[in-house]
Amino acid sequence: MAGALIKIDEVILSGAVSSVTLGASDWDNSYDVYLVKLNNVAPSSDDVDMQMRFTKTSDNSTDDSSNYDFAYKTLKTFSSFQNDSATNQSSFTITTQEIGTGTSETLNGIMYLFNFNNASEYSFFTEELTCVDDSQHLHGNQGGGVLTVEQATNGVNYFMASGNIASGTFSLYALKK
Repeated sequence: MAGALIKIDEVILSGAVSSVTLGASDWDNSYDVYLVKLNNVAPSSDDVDMQMRFTKTSDNSTDDSSNYDFAYKTLKTFSSFQNDSATNQSSFTITTQEIGTGTSETLNGIMYLFNFNNASEYSFFTEELTCVDDSQHLHGNQGGGVLTVEQATNGVNYFMASGNIASGTFSLYALKK
């Protein structure tokens, strides 16, 4: 398995930003599957969800159409599991419990990206995320989402529902064929 991941892009925040984009102009379209690693991501504002959109290969811009569908199973340490889903949204909501500015309120996880280079298929992702929420509860998401547009996509854009991203490391890898 050594050498199976090829790092394409990485952003390590040293200050607050409105969004983080991985790929786009740094995209390498010679792979079939990609992996995103999120490490210690925290917002500037309290009690917010993290959002994600895909970028379009045609012009490297963020696709802000209302064609994002997602579904997750949320496992919680503080109550029973929860099912979350939505269709025809303007972005993916990748956290199902708000995170905040308190101690240890961070997001960590991995996402796999599929069909990004195929203009005749829908691009989609799967995720496995863990968070400590704004009430200091641990929870995790398992699920995924799809952009219901037939177009080539070449990256991901992360942002908070309100406010900025305060910290975190965002890494994009290709899975070697």
